[in-house]
Amino acid sequence: MPFDKSPFPGMDPYLEGELWQEFHDTLCNQIRAQLLPLLPLRYVALLEKRYVIEDAGIDLVVVPGHRIVYPDVHVIHTVRETATGTLIDTVPKVRLVSHVPEEVPMLSIEIRDLSDRRLVTVIEIFSPANKHGKGLQEYLERRGDLLKTRTHLLELDLLRGGQRIPFQDAEPPPAHYYVYLSRFTERPYTEVWPIRLRDRLPVVPVPLLPPDVDVQLDLQIAVDACFELVGYRRLLDYTREPPPPPLDEETQAWVRRQVENIQ
Repeated sequence: MPFDKSPFPGMDPYLEGELWQEFHDTLCNQIRAQLLPLLPLRYVALLEKRYVIEDAGIDLVVVPGHRIVYPDVHVIHTVRETATGTLIDTVPKVRLVSHVPEEVPMLSIEIRDLSDRRLVTVIEIFSPANKHGKGLQEYLERRGDLLKTRTHLLELDLLRGGQRIPFQDAEPPPAHYYVYLSRFTERPYTEVWPIRLRDRLPVVPVPLLPPDVDVQLDLQIAVDACFELVGYRRLLDYTREPPPPPLDEETQAWVRRQVENIQ
């Protein structure tokens, strides 16, 4: 297997950890690079950045400069003697990881009509920051506002953890990842692509303004281009279990087989 390739045929679950934000932004750029030559001349694909306040709450916490860790209690008991002979503690007994809100950049792709700068299609790639807590609430409000407009919305959920997009009538088939497409011409219906971990990522349509036909986005080519550009294989620790949430026993065994020959 070439050094710059992922050992997985589709999404690499080892990216769902401390490298996610870096991968997220790289994937946005690769998707745009793939789409720009395919778009008719009347359209342009732009990167749009906004910021979400993330509060880790009681979930996983990313401590700067460290791996993802669980909040823990650290007990220390050290005493010293004062001039009067009294024994006092010199350090606190407990050190805890605080829930410190932080601004998380959220990059998305906007396809606009050049003639009037009209927003035609938004492509969102989910991050942990908008799959739980206040970030999820903020995203659902933003999503609701977009669904009220004449804008297509393509959403890529390439994270196994966190909450999924809610639907009114039913849940999509169980899967590790999902792609959702809400065309403004077909609302309230949403097209859904369930994706298993062992599946190749799909080719999905990116709709434009009628009567222009869809352009095709090959998600696997975009992810593979990220690996080739950055070399994620040398950055990911395949000797460990994938980041949470845990996989079922059968899938975990399959993951081990995929990485067992990596040096």
